[in-house]
Amino acid sequence: MDVLHLRGPVLVSPQDERAEAWVVGGRLTFTRPTAPGLDVTELRGWVLPGLVDAHCHVGLGPDGALDDASAEAQAVTERDTGALLLRDAGSAADTRWMDAREDLPRIVRAGRHLARTRRYLRGLAHELEPEELPAAVREQARYGDGWVKVVGDWIDRDTGDLAPCWPAATLRAAAEAAHAEGARITAHQFGEEGVEELLDAGFDGIEHATGLTAATIERAAAAGVAVVPTLVNIATFPGIAERGEAKFPRYAAHMRDLHARRYATVRDAWEAGVPVRAGTDAGSVLPHGLIVDEVAELVAAGLPTVAALDAATWAAREWLGAESLTEGASADLVVCPADPRLDVGALRRPVAVVLRGRVHPGP
Repeated sequence: MDVLHLRGPVLVSPQDERAEAWVVGGRLTFTRPTAPGLDVTELRGWVLPGLVDAHCHVGLGPDGALDDASAEAQAVTERDTGALLLRDAGSAADTRWMDAREDLPRIVRAGRHLARTRRYLRGLAHELEPEELPAAVREQARYGDGWVKVVGDWIDRDTGDLAPCWPAATLRAAAEAAHAEGARITAHQFGEEGVEELLDAGFDGIEHATGLTAATIERAAAAGVAVVPTLVNIATFPGIAERGEAKFPRYAAHMRDLHARRYATVRDAWEAGVPVRAGTDAGSVLPHGLIVDEVAELVAAGLPTVAALDAATWAAREWLGAESLTEGASADLVVCPADPRLDVGALRRPVAVVLRGRVHPGP
């Protein structure tokens, strides 16, 4: 039997570590195996749970669903950069076939984006009118893995700026529908207008959340509403503003302002106690494999290094109901050459990536 000997530290939590661990039959154990005939491979370094990209889109390209080979390449890229658990925040592709692949990351799906008619990127979402949203939420809750994704705001071409897509009553009905199906519901949200309505409706998460204010940060913290800032995606706002400047100058100015205060928004949310999770928005426009860049962006925003790492490992896994480095857990882990709690740059050069007990070389 093949056995991995992990010569740690093994980081079982942000503060706690074990000196060593073993992987036997694809599972983690802290008890030295003693069976005869073991073939032991040793890995040395700082061991932490496999990274989580808490907002990405597998099987999605700029024009919609990709073929299976292209979707597989996206998943392999995520795996090789250490992202072994993905929350797919909306995809037009059916990637459930990946669940049978032992060599591909685990995916928690939110079904397909639900957007207002002509208020989102063409071809990516189910486009609906308000009276259709609650039933569509129920459908996607049954299709996905415990999450539903609604596009909360987008540019309104009549006003020339970001604006909410749904009436408040519709958002409440959507949240009630998701919760009745045992799912959590989250929303794409760039601007300030509409955040109060999402919180009033009982949404469980807010994606991007560049429009958070002091008042809505306080409310989100009190309610435990998680925020996935996707800072590597927010970095594209100046380019979006430039492309829209001539036709929508108000929108362009708003996007630049949201970008300028992005770090302060994230830092203030974290300091207030809002659960912050690391996600990249990879797929469609951005390439996959950016989770380490997102963790570095959280540090740039002002989060302590350990907190930024937690947002992509232990806390993120607990939030999604996944195992970390515990006795008997699936061996989904990354081995780093230095302590990533001191420098997240250590994540860029892993000694090994281990998924379901199988060693992958990393990037």
